[in-house]
Amino acid sequence: MALSIKEIKQLMLTVAKADRKSPVAYSFGEKNYGLSELNEALRVELNTLAGNFNSYRRNQLDIFELMQEVIDLILPKKVLEQYGAFAEVKTYSQGDKPTFILKLSKMRAKQFVTRVGLAGIYEVFKLDKTVMEITCEAYGGAAQIGLEEFLDGAVDFGEILDIVMLGLDESVYREIAKSLITVNEQLQAANKGAYTGFNEAGFDKLLNVARAYGEPVIYATLEMASLIVPVTAWVSQNMIDARNNVGYIGVYKGTKVVILPQSFEDETNLVQVIDPGFVYIIPSGANSKPVKIAFEGQTIVDEAKNRDQSREVQVYKKFGVATVASNNMCIYENTTLSAEFSAQHV
Repeated sequence: MALSIKEIKQLMLTVAKADRKSPVAYSFGEKNYGLSELNEALRVELNTLAGNFNSYRRNQLDIFELMQEVIDLILPKKVLEQYGAFAEVKTYSQGDKPTFILKLSKMRAKQFVTRVGLAGIYEVFKLDKTVMEITCEAYGGAAQIGLEEFLDGAVDFGEILDIVMLGLDESVYREIAKSLITVNEQLQAANKGAYTGFNEAGFDKLLNVARAYGEPVIYATLEMASLIVPVTAWVSQNMIDARNNVGYIGVYKGTKVVILPQSFEDETNLVQVIDPGFVYIIPSGANSKPVKIAFEGQTIVDEAKNRDQSREVQVYKKFGVATVASNNMCIYENTTLSAEFSAQHV
């Protein structure tokens, strides 16, 4: 018996929220279901709606509405799950002004924010008020489907949803990366340092600058975090165990290390999204999460028809990214890793 649209939506959400590591993804009464069983059930239901061209065309509005609602519910939560250690995420209705309330420190001296300007280029704005507004722009992702796939009944809309969700998620992370790099360009000399590899003395100097404003947190990609290791006299068995188990030490000289997730520009895995050479040292406190992410309005799902009769499912979502920084923030650069990153983007 086919499920109703409401029930398919609930199944989509259950699959999206399921714990990938758990053998039991969902329980109903005394029966347990694994993720593979849920995915198969979703495939069956979606292919009932779009298993061939005629059924897809007949049910297209329902399918797109399902995708829109699921993306609106899942994308902000997914972004928070991935980047919540260093980013504050909020969702706003269409037309509302995305704002973040900031508790400004008396010791801040200078505070600034980097965000997308009207020309689409990251710009630096002086921050002299407690409410910061973020301008949201539309970002898109698409999944191409050939007409033959419809006719053959080979369309799997669960995979299509995964593709466009991944595209939107990577769009968010690209904007985070751009915003963080702009911060580095604005910091004063005492708050940043560039060295070949990991220079412990240089790193500790920056750590002490940030520590003067509060308890700092170290943000780095795993590639760089694996290099942040003190001299032997500082190394404990717990550090050795942590590095063997997860690839980096979780605490460096009393300071917590948080991993920035890495991604790639495309499926070749040759061009990284974020420069692994940069380490961000930020005091915790009122505005301890330096990155602010705002989602605005409803997701729009539409379709474009190409000359060869293939079709693209296109998804648009409005969001904005900004980074708040001041003279309490420090940035360390491993020039070896940064040079490798630059070479990828030539």
